[in-house]
Amino acid sequence: MQLLLKVVETGSLSAASRDLDIPIATVSRHLSELEAQLGARLLVRSSRRTMLTEAGEAYVASIRGILDLLRQAEQAAAGAYSEAKGAIYMTAPVVMGRTHIGPLIAEFLPMHPEVDVRLQLSDKVIPLVDKQLDLAIRIGHLPDSTLIASEVGSVRRVTCASPRYLARRGMPRVPDDLAVHDCVTFDNLATPEAWRFMEGGTTRSVPVRSRLVVSAAEAALDAAEAGLGITRLLSYQVGDAVRRGGLEIVLERYELPAWPVHVVYQGLQRMPRRLAAFLEFVTPRLRARLSEEASSFDRRVV
Repeated sequence: MQLLLKVVETGSLSAASRDLDIPIATVSRHLSELEAQLGARLLVRSSRRTMLTEAGEAYVASIRGILDLLRQAEQAAAGAYSEAKGAIYMTAPVVMGRTHIGPLIAEFLPMHPEVDVRLQLSDKVIPLVDKQLDLAIRIGHLPDSTLIASEVGSVRRVTCASPRYLARRGMPRVPDDLAVHDCVTFDNLATPEAWRFMEGGTTRSVPVRSRLVVSAAEAALDAAEAGLGITRLLSYQVGDAVRRGGLEIVLERYELPAWPVHVVYQGLQRMPRRLAAFLEFVTPRLRARLSEEASSFDRRVV
């Protein structure tokens, strides 16, 4: 069952064998045995991708819950519900992980010597259930789901540039002024062709010329500080640069509404003690850090 889920997650037998560090022949043999045992074909294999059959989709939907119950039983037998021990698997945005989550983990681990943390940093939304993660830090409005969410703060979408660039090219006063400026776009936050702003209580798209498009917030930050152009990032991503004078906020009155930040986790019938301890430690401290950062950022901008 676990091999089948790994194949579904990674998209192929070869990718699953690499992730699990077992021979692809072993993966193939176990899946063939499973199909023979069930008397049903679960997978359709092509040269590019392995996909589920209709029977496979129904089977995978059922075994997710079975495996979750099995993990809970194993954790109970190992004492996971009576004492904090074992591994916590989590994900967070890249810069948020470096600036806030990493330092909190560094405080937490010495207090719990039997707990380990596996932190996956990504600016993409990683499904908790599919990837068997315990919790995630999410930025933005959450879709309806069975996950439990605790709001810990908010972040702004800010437009900024280096003082050197603004001295050379001029200060944009309204969003339409961006038509004559060079822009650096972080493609997880905006499109290269147009950025959205708030005007008169409604949002509108403004055409921009993206001289550089990057897939990492830190790359956009570095390019903007180097004077390459105007960029749009989240307030916590540019906070240090704004405070030290490396970047200056522009078009502040046209900012879009702030995005909430949540800690999300699965609603388990019984929560392992390690996860409960981590949530009890991290949630109030992350809320305090984001509140202080927002206050400090606002004071610097004003």
